[in-house]
Amino acid sequence: MKRLVLGVVAVLALAGCSTGKDAVVQGSSFSFVSPGGKVDITYDLAERQTAPVLAGEDLMNDGKQLSLADYAGKVVVLNLWGQWCGPCRTEVPEMEALAKQGVQVVGIDVRDPAREVAQDFVRDRQLTYPSIYDPDGRVLLKLKGYPRNIIPSTIVLDKQHRVAAVFLRQVLAQDVLPVTQRLNAEG
Repeated sequence: MKRLVLGVVAVLALAGCSTGKDAVVQGSSFSFVSPGGKVDITYDLAERQTAPVLAGEDLMNDGKQLSLADYAGKVVVLNLWGQWCGPCRTEVPEMEALAKQGVQVVGIDVRDPAREVAQDFVRDRQLTYPSIYDPDGRVLLKLKGYPRNIIPSTIVLDKQHRVAAVFLRQVLAQDVLPVTQRLNAEG
């Protein structure tokens, strides 16, 4: 019994939190930290940091590159999803509803090794917004400190592509639309 307790303590010690350089804000680049474990986080204008330029292969157009830089000057809703994810199946119609209301939505399709299956998912649901195909998570790695295991999740960028809001949960269009409207009204 004593060995079991010592073993558990050793595992917990090894799995403890890190305070490495990826866990704090450095410079003006976005590095994610969830204050107090919140799942809905908004950043005031003075607190916003620039998102990295995320780019990768367009899910639906083999060989074509898709980049946040393609949407300069626009509020962008980044949605992390995968066709394998149950909550994503409920959330993607909400993202499509935002897109139909004129909100620029860009998906990042993560951990989908079979591109054809993800493409079928998009076609079956008649999604019109583009997605970056990121089966191995390399695009997602550019979001320093961002929890890669929380899918779906949504990041809202202001017109200068600074992070204005993060939702670490499944969202409805009505959760995101007021944020985008407020950001579009900013000068």
